[in-house]
Amino acid sequence: MSSYAQLVESQSAKQVLDLFPDIIPLSKRPNTHSSESSSSTQGDVVFEGHDEEQIKLMCENCIVLDWDDSAIGAGTKKLCHLMTNIEKGLLHRAFSVFLFNDKNELLLQQRASEKITFPDLWTNTCCSHPLCVDDELGVDGSLAGKVAGVKTAASRKLEQELGIPVSETQTKGEYHFLNRIHYMAPSNGPWGEHEIDYILFFKLAAGEQLTVNPNVNEVRDYTWVTADKLREMLHNPHLKFTPWFKLICESSLFGWWEQLQDLSAVENDQTIHRLL
Repeated sequence: MSSYAQLVESQSAKQVLDLFPDIIPLSKRPNTHSSESSSSTQGDVVFEGHDEEQIKLMCENCIVLDWDDSAIGAGTKKLCHLMTNIEKGLLHRAFSVFLFNDKNELLLQQRASEKITFPDLWTNTCCSHPLCVDDELGVDGSLAGKVAGVKTAASRKLEQELGIPVSETQTKGEYHFLNRIHYMAPSNGPWGEHEIDYILFFKLAAGEQLTVNPNVNEVRDYTWVTADKLREMLHNPHLKFTPWFKLICESSLFGWWEQLQDLSAVENDQTIHRLL
């Protein structure tokens, strides 16, 4: 185990709250998507030169975690993504959606240039965070509750980023929870990621099609790929990919892809896979 992993594992919920006083404890969380207004970010030097819509999203309330994926409280997206905080062990919950059509092709997106973290990089269909609100948190603390909350958040973000209506993800296919990965990666400037990331496959039912109408503030480009096409892209030196997507590709994605018709052998893994 790395020294960083040992640091994160050693921190109790109380120690995390003491270390980061801006975290709102779980019992006092506002149960709202954001705990700050965008006006509170005005003049913040870390946001100089960044897009206003993306700055507003940095006020959203992520779910701050302990080593075991138990919720400690609500921390803003800004708080959770500053490397100065990540280096002290601050951890939050995330999800990564891999959406497949009925031809077993995977939908990839290229993140918009406006994104504050990992701009312009290619990645899986949708990568984001459940928020510290009742329907995305998993308030009973069970893994099943957390997975249900992550699926709710995934549908919300698929609509916000790619214009895929929630009504379509609810009726035209099915989510499959595969596992959780725990990783840390620096991004550009002062930013980075340190997440327990829930891996979700979404399989579109036979004969169904989704509306895809990307939000240009979120998505620069998108494409449907076969497994062979993705392998070609990963070997193209002119293309750059997000670190979590590369980790998943290198560890498990292509093996899972081969089992897409029957995921029963690989879904609902209870283990948190540590990639620190």
